[in-house]
Amino acid sequence: MKHYKILTPIILILLCCLILLSVNAATTGLRTANEEAYLLNRMQTVLPGSTEFTPEEYSGEDESIRSAYKSEAGYAVFVVTQGYAGDIAMLVGVTNDGVVMGMQVQQMHETYGLGAQALTDYKFLVQFLNKAETAEIGGNIDALTGATVTSKAIARGVNAAVSFVTGADTSSSATSWGG
Repeated sequence: MKHYKILTPIILILLCCLILLSVNAATTGLRTANEEAYLLNRMQTVLPGSTEFTPEEYSGEDESIRSAYKSEAGYAVFVVTQGYAGDIAMLVGVTNDGVVMGMQVQQMHETYGLGAQALTDYKFLVQFLNKAETAEIGGNIDALTGATVTSKAIARGVNAAVSFVTGADTSSSATSWGG
């Protein structure tokens, strides 16, 4: 009788594990489809008018470029740069001519009330749009107040994306800003 008291919970736990594994296996395809749809939506947001994107190989030296996707209008480039409190991940849409059409800061852990404003401060973010030249804090881009390091990190990311598309070397000006 004592064996049944121990065996019953073990069988129930194994049965629950089997059910969870089955549900996970059954929803993997749906989860993958949702992730792909979400990425497509983000890319269409930063590069308006584009409908299809294909992954583009990158073998350059800029470690901030994590992935790139080509469309008929240009490229959606995923970049990660070092900010004040950690990595700043963003998606930048650049036309074939090297003009920044859109950008989204995807993830950051910057200081609340200062660098974290880069997620929502449209006056700061809009400065990068419709520009074909290198984004430079203190030059053609005004930094977020109290968040110069974050502002420079975002500018480096945008410059890396433009450089990927145009082939121009923006690394010297991007790294000289500090950050």
